[in-house]
Amino acid sequence: MTKTGQYSSGDVLDWRLSMTFTTNPRLPTARKYALIVIDVTTGFTDPDSSPLGAECSEVVESIQAVLRKFRELNLPIVYTTVVYDRDNEARVFREKIPQLNCLNRSQELHEIDDRVSPLPGEKVIEKKWASAFFKTELDAFLRTSGIDGVIVTGLTTSGCVRATVVDAIQHEYRPIVIESAVGDRDPDAHRSNLRDIAIKYGDVFSLSETLELLEGLDSGKGA
Repeated sequence: MTKTGQYSSGDVLDWRLSMTFTTNPRLPTARKYALIVIDVTTGFTDPDSSPLGAECSEVVESIQAVLRKFRELNLPIVYTTVVYDRDNEARVFREKIPQLNCLNRSQELHEIDDRVSPLPGEKVIEKKWASAFFKTELDAFLRTSGIDGVIVTGLTTSGCVRATVVDAIQHEYRPIVIESAVGDRDPDAHRSNLRDIAIKYGDVFSLSETLELLEGLDSGKGA
């Protein structure tokens, strides 16, 4: 750092290199988690049908595993989907990403992928922007359900997943992202956004760590 309190370019480079996944501690475990499945819809999982789509079978498999665990433990599950009914909805967002226009309701690309379909009673939230919290009922639902932590899965890591994680911690929830249960069309963006999340906004867990954590919470409840 210079005498005036400003970082020199060399200081900034050293700071960036020293920031790793282990720089900041993991958050304390929440008392009760909800699972959020972000935008695992045909529009994002089927590259043959949508300009937003990409192959993501490994991500889907990880989500299936955590869905089974949440259902076994009777914990809340929330799905989100992006869908538009009018041209003026999220107008500027869609100007920036015109590919989003394919998510018009009439095209049915907002439907949840059959491989991770919600069961009756599981909540599905329609949204217009990136974050699952922005102008939706998600926060109210979580608070009513006694939730203080969220486990975030889905698509895409650099977009709606990251936006939801940032809003989660800003709403005082403890966020966990399962590394193998989120995906992105851009592998570099996937990695860099997981790194940012782990440093600043939440915790990045493996699938096995997440399942272990949930098992531990359930065991503790019965103790």
